[in-house]
Amino acid sequence: MSISATYAEAEDILTITVKGRFDFSSLQAFRNTYENLPKKPAHYVIELAESDYLDSSALGMLLALRDYAGGDTADIRIAHCNPDIRKILVITKLDELFKVD
Repeated sequence: MSISATYAEAEDILTITVKGRFDFSSLQAFRNTYENLPKKPAHYVIELAESDYLDSSALGMLLALRDYAGGDTADIRIAHCNPDIRKILVITKLDELFKVD
């Protein structure tokens, strides 16, 4: 598991990249990517192209990010999900709270 973030200042987008398992062991690293910034970005992208697994704690982390980013007004996109992760997002109806592609 590895989590990293890049901020594109011109577009005001924070991209959080998750590689490997996205589970409880990722909690602190995931939170650190967005909580310690000087200002909140307007847009967030969670890049999951290299992630093959997520559990219920990862779903909770996504919801915590959504609350932090503004709740219903948050602009968060979950990008490049594999079919298994997409299925979990659909079953839990999180695809209705996030832009998923």
